[in-house]
Amino acid sequence: MNDPTFITDRMLGKLTTWLRIFGYDVVYIGDLKIEGDEDTYLLNNYKDRILLTKDRELHRRAMKEGRKSILIKSNDVAEQLMELKDLVEFQPAMDRCSVCNTLLRKPNEHEIKDFLEREGIKEDLAEKYELWYCERCKKLYWMGGHWKNMIKFLERLKE
Repeated sequence: MNDPTFITDRMLGKLTTWLRIFGYDVVYIGDLKIEGDEDTYLLNNYKDRILLTKDRELHRRAMKEGRKSILIKSNDVAEQLMELKDLVEFQPAMDRCSVCNTLLRKPNEHEIKDFLEREGIKEDLAEKYELWYCERCKKLYWMGGHWKNMIKFLERLKE
């Protein structure tokens, strides 16, 4: 079975980030430069993706058109994730940029050096961690303290 792909409305930015952290391909309407009505855009584009929305009217319209749509009820990201527990696996993966959805790859030495200088990071992360790189954002990812915090958050979801 292929992993589901999603498109999310503007009210689901945090959920979008978490789904990307889990490795899911998620288009977020807030990342797109939409001219005109976003709801109409969401209905008429990316039809192969599951629409995730907090907008009851948009969900109703999507269902009427035969579009796969899930109405997210909670405002809390942990509860939103639980609403999707039968569809997604809560396992962090270093596959996608959580910011822009681009597939990550291993960085070269120049990209590592450039990132560390730009961010003012003195330690050589490559000595301590396995690194991943987003070509689009020019951002490095590694399993540091933030990774441990994500794992703790996810463990609370399983309780």
